[in-house]
Amino acid sequence: MNSRSLEKFNRLVDALEQLPTIGKKSATRLAYHMVAKDSFNALRLSHAIEDAIRSIRKCRKCGGMSEDELCTICCDETRESSLLCIVESAKDILLLEENGLFSGRYFVLEELNEASVSRLKKLVKEERVEEIIFALTPSVQNDALILYIEDKLADERIVFTRIAQGVPTGVSLENIDILSLGKALNDRVKV
Repeated sequence: MNSRSLEKFNRLVDALEQLPTIGKKSATRLAYHMVAKDSFNALRLSHAIEDAIRSIRKCRKCGGMSEDELCTICCDETRESSLLCIVESAKDILLLEENGLFSGRYFVLEELNEASVSRLKKLVKEERVEEIIFALTPSVQNDALILYIEDKLADERIVFTRIAQGVPTGVSLENIDILSLGKALNDRVKV
């Protein structure tokens, strides 16, 4: 069998390999399963992908994923609109919602520019936000971003908080990065 006869299979492997956490072996295994073992589910998967790509967009208000102009979270009147959680990506919202960890609203801040800051200011005023929770990956860059947002919203009466950082449960100190360990020591609580 020459390689030309498997050109389409190899293109499928290459496409799968572009997905996060999928290496060459996994991509080959998945492609083989789709083509040789379960073509019905492979077609179902391709239709689901196509449908999602056509239907999913950013929520006009928070920037999360939605099938409509506004997402279900922004439309939900029972959510605490005075609490706003700023996240880095829409997938962070999925994680928090999947685990029922937050009952307020969200704002996705994928990039810092005047348009996103204006959208944030507008949302803060419209929703009468009282507390902004920064749920951002700990980094010097994000610390600067937090200070910038606090400065831009200095005229509003808002409490600014961030998610706790430090040592995760069940992990020994030798396996903790120095930034997390330093934060844990600085943010220690009384026992």
